[in-house]
Amino acid sequence: DIQRFCQKERSNPTGSARTLALTLCFAAIGGTFQYGYNISIINAPTSYIQNFINDTYMGRWDVALDTPQVTLVWTLVVSAFSLGGLLGALLAGPMAVRFGRKLSLLLNNSFMLVGAVFVLTCKAAKSFEMIILARFLVGINCGVSMNIQPMYFGESAPKHLRGAVAFSSAVFTAFGIFFGQVVGLTELLGSEPLWPYLLASNALPAIIQLVTLPWFPESPRYLLIDRGDKEACVRALGRLRGGLVPALEMEEMLQEQQMSGALKSGSSTPAKTPWSLFKDPDLRLQLRTVMTASSAMMLCGNDSIYFYASYIFLEAGIPPEKIQYITIGTGASEFIASILSNLLIERVGRRYLLIGGYSLMVCWTIVFTVALTLQGQGVAGMAYLSMACVFAYILSFGLGPAGVTGILPAEIFDQTARPAAYMVAGSLMWISLFLVGMLFPFIVNGLGNYCFLPFLVVCLVSAVALGLTLPETKGKTLAEITAEFDRKNGKAVPVKAHEQYQLGKASSFTALTDNPEPQNCTLGKV
Repeated sequence: DIQRFCQKERSNPTGSARTLALTLCFAAIGGTFQYGYNISIINAPTSYIQNFINDTYMGRWDVALDTPQVTLVWTLVVSAFSLGGLLGALLAGPMAVRFGRKLSLLLNNSFMLVGAVFVLTCKAAKSFEMIILARFLVGINCGVSMNIQPMYFGESAPKHLRGAVAFSSAVFTAFGIFFGQVVGLTELLGSEPLWPYLLASNALPAIIQLVTLPWFPESPRYLLIDRGDKEACVRALGRLRGGLVPALEMEEMLQEQQMSGALKSGSSTPAKTPWSLFKDPDLRLQLRTVMTASSAMMLCGNDSIYFYASYIFLEAGIPPEKIQYITIGTGASEFIASILSNLLIERVGRRYLLIGGYSLMVCWTIVFTVALTLQGQGVAGMAYLSMACVFAYILSFGLGPAGVTGILPAEIFDQTARPAAYMVAGSLMWISLFLVGMLFPFIVNGLGNYCFLPFLVVCLVSAVALGLTLPETKGKTLAEITAEFDRKNGKAVPVKAHEQYQLGKASSFTALTDNPEPQNCTLGKV
């Protein structure tokens, strides 16, 4: 059966590009798009939800909440998203192993749909607690998808598109932020009567994914290495490559299966747990690299600068009623930067984008701090410089850290360790987001115009640490990347004279129609 399938037809580049592109779109629309969208839509109805909290409490107890109490409940609403994300990150690994990448994304939509029901009925039930529960469920959904989607993308893409395809997760996150800002305008769903529909609008992407994603293939690597189903792997790979299975790609997957510890052909390989990952000395440097990158992604303060943007724009003289339109520019900046990075990642490489992004953020933080200090002293024009720094900081983040961070676990860990690595990385990311969200108001009050200096330290330390530990992974197989880490660990690495796996020239997700000449499936090795 495998032999007949492999020899059935020549590669269909148009069909291959279409299948891969649609797989990515329908996986992402219910995945990382939801993360960006749900971060964004909660900002517009803040005052309306706080009024609802106060009115609900008044109706129950005939006593109004004072401002600190309302702020405390609102903090619970915001924090529930991060706590749910942490739980989702912990669930993502077992789900990815037990159900597979595609089915896990489909099952994950149940959290979003139940959360939408809670939001739509909270007014009728006169319960603000339902909003907290809804945001917790939304957080679980985002925590699962932020881990499984990059894994699914990285395992489904050909090597010459692997980085760009995985980076498309960041493109959809930025698009979700931008789209949520647009939908949250007062002319659309950001008005007082419509805010429940705004918060429940995240059900629509979930429904789109439920209808469309079942028609597309599962991750070939999951089918081969986790389930030991070679025939299903060949069928899935053939669909993603236009009907012809590239021999060298199949050989590289079989090599990874052997590295993962499979004892015989057709056997499945048990997945590592986070604890076993921590105990494995051979993976310690890889794990430390991923932990540094994942923590820095949230501790760098990019999400905080979104919240600070409104104050800066107000100080710059923008009328309050116009600030919502200017704020859309922040989301658009990250979206544009993620697209640009998607074009560059297979040319420049992961390492330079990641380190360069944090280095630029260090520079902009210095300028931003100086501008805020001079602005406080009444120096003319500093408000506009501060506003420019907001956009520059977000652009630098989108150019590297926003997307490269999610790629790393998929590229530097093998199939059995990958889910556990994403669990560790995702947990640190959500814990860091929670800490920054809780501590940032106190940092602003305590440090004033110097409130972004802690983020400067995070960006500087991250750039140096990643520069010392992270090798370039562009265009390399897992065996080659592992050898690079072994060299950094001081291990002796034997040099093997073997032909490099190469499917084509470097390109990007935006150029999926590129047609590198595939090689026929070597049936004896499949």
